[in-house]
Amino acid sequence: MLKNVLIFPFLLLVLAPFPVVAEIPLGTPDPYDILYPDDEEPSAAEIQLGHQLFFDPRLSASGRVSCATCHLPEAGLGDGLERAQGNSGKPLRRNTPHLYNLAWNLVFFWDGRATSLEEQSLMPISDPEEMNLPLPRMIEILGGVKLYRNRFEEIYGSGGLTADNVGRALAAFQRTLVSDNAPFDRFMAGNRAALSEEAVRGMRIFIGKGRCTKCHDGPNFTDQSFHNIGVGGDDPGRFEVVADESLRGAFKTPGLRNVALTAPYMHNGSIGTLEEVIRFYNRGGDRKDNLSKLIVPLGLSEREIADLLAFLGALTDPVWPARPALPD
Repeated sequence: MLKNVLIFPFLLLVLAPFPVVAEIPLGTPDPYDILYPDDEEPSAAEIQLGHQLFFDPRLSASGRVSCATCHLPEAGLGDGLERAQGNSGKPLRRNTPHLYNLAWNLVFFWDGRATSLEEQSLMPISDPEEMNLPLPRMIEILGGVKLYRNRFEEIYGSGGLTADNVGRALAAFQRTLVSDNAPFDRFMAGNRAALSEEAVRGMRIFIGKGRCTKCHDGPNFTDQSFHNIGVGGDDPGRFEVVADESLRGAFKTPGLRNVALTAPYMHNGSIGTLEEVIRFYNRGGDRKDNLSKLIVPLGLSEREIADLLAFLGALTDPVWPARPALPD
């Protein structure tokens, strides 16, 4: 926390003579802010186990789909599709969200239906439209693999191979998918050369005229809340989880780290490029019913759009988890 307090005067100096807000609502992720289950960091063995499970297609009914099928390292931990494809090969309802910096998240999925990373990790496995593997059957399959049986017992004790512990192992691995050394982070640490002039101007727009920090604030560029931003379609979003009419068509604010790698965008993958996303916000969204009051036309010029795009590109620090060897 002290690190971010100290850089605010630096940013105010660098951004001068541009007008800036009194407080810069941005920063670099702090590992001390991660909330681990039981306040205990995972062991290297637990992370390794979760790493293998993440890439293992035995966690699907077909034996062909793993977590990494939709969360490809080479595709920004997404899949590059408008909507993900489930175990049957049919498109799912929503776009695949990336997994960067989930260690700091409090709610998960576009509609926020999971409140822990452990819970989120198991839901796609048992979902009939996604990996379609009932959790009791998952335990049977993993129990037939000697290495997994032994690893779960070593890490979690006798009776260690349970659905809850599969979720814990997967979550332990996903908490290591941390992106915190983008040009933006180096700039925040005091390296003025880390950002181009265009990106510095873009950061000023991001904080000010572009109103981006109304939702995309903090070290991971998300308020972890839900907003109807005017995307078309009839998906009720958060309303399915919390039956409040004000949340109809509202979706979770995605974090923006590595956003340049995670096209297409929005909950339904309906916007193909980052420039198109900026233009969408610039016109104040498309669908106006139940639109959040935070979404208004911005009046950005072509140069301001280009500068904002440059800043978003400066949030890029790819994380490339290797594909591990899987047990027989």
